[in-house]
Amino acid sequence: MFDHLLIHSRSERTLVGVVDLLLSAGRSIVPRRSTGDRPVARVLVLRLERIGDLLMTLPALAQLRAALPEATIDLVVGSWNEPLARLLTVVDRVHTIDAPWLSRGPSSRGYTELIRRARSWRDCRYDLAVNFEGDIRSNALMTLSGAPRRAGFDVKGGGALLTERGEFEPGAHVAVNAGRLVDTILTRPSMPLAPNDRPILDLPESARLGAGTLLEHAREPFIGLHASGGRAIKQWDPARFAETANRIVAMHGGTVVLTGSADDRATVEQVKGQLTSDTPVVDLTGRADLPTLAAILERLTLYITGDTGPMHLAAAVGTPIVAIFGPSDRANYGLWTTPARARVVRVDIWCSPCNQIRRPPRRCVGHVPDCLVGVEVEQVVAAAKDLLDGDRQ
Repeated sequence: MFDHLLIHSRSERTLVGVVDLLLSAGRSIVPRRSTGDRPVARVLVLRLERIGDLLMTLPALAQLRAALPEATIDLVVGSWNEPLARLLTVVDRVHTIDAPWLSRGPSSRGYTELIRRARSWRDCRYDLAVNFEGDIRSNALMTLSGAPRRAGFDVKGGGALLTERGEFEPGAHVAVNAGRLVDTILTRPSMPLAPNDRPILDLPESARLGAGTLLEHAREPFIGLHASGGRAIKQWDPARFAETANRIVAMHGGTVVLTGSADDRATVEQVKGQLTSDTPVVDLTGRADLPTLAAILERLTLYITGDTGPMHLAAAVGTPIVAIFGPSDRANYGLWTTPARARVVRVDIWCSPCNQIRRPPRRCVGHVPDCLVGVEVEQVVAAAKDLLDGDRQ
């Protein structure tokens, strides 16, 4: 029962399914005012998740802006994404709200505060609200905005709260499904997105100056390394990152540029401890905010990373990338960039990709999962060499 909901946990799927039935039965409690031919002057967009989720939605946001050039488009993101959201040229204002179910640590705000913030959106009198996260909870938050038109996905519940439901294809890329939702809103045939449709981030000059200062004593080529997986389930062995860097610098010269947040320090130190004395390194861990990080990535010759937010940020600024994938499905979350600038390294095993990132399978908890153990240094070095050699041609 409720197998139409894309929720791994059976108990959670049943709970959401029952709530959906109750919402459908009491549909009359949700305001459904007729909008007639009312023009769309004010739009509220929700993209509450992490860095990569926001970046993969940018092509769809650009489509929405192109279709509604005179409208005010306000974007709601988690506070962690606010600096990045303010670089986007396709939105007018940025609001923040931290959803407890998306927090990786203890949430400082309860649901009462969350509801109060969502209800405050009513003051803006939005004509249209769009939620790119297919989750019953964020669909409920969107409903509190009071917008007469509410578009989103119902694959994780909350369909009764929507006035317009986007077509969601489980095997499609996040960017493609986001584009389909925009097509639904604009009542037009599906407009296929291509990676070169990505909007360019509007990086401030201060970010580029900061990046230049941080890299001023390093010699090119700059080989970026983001060793942290963000979550244990996506963590490739730091020792293998170090061996990869040693071999690439031995072949091509240059400098290893380590990126990461302050929380990634322990992982970065493991990498640094195994770099050879012949491998020049610049450690930028915890030294760059998101705009400066984007400017740093823009200057890299190559970036080697797992399936992370910085991977998507590097793709957004056009950096060549070697991405190491394990449990995540690259068809859904892969690099949104042209094939000439991207190589994905992974291994085929029976259970991968499972896409169970927030709640990993029990057999994968407490150690590196088999889908990442199987990724060898030789594979990553070969992919890096392919991109570096191609850049020289």
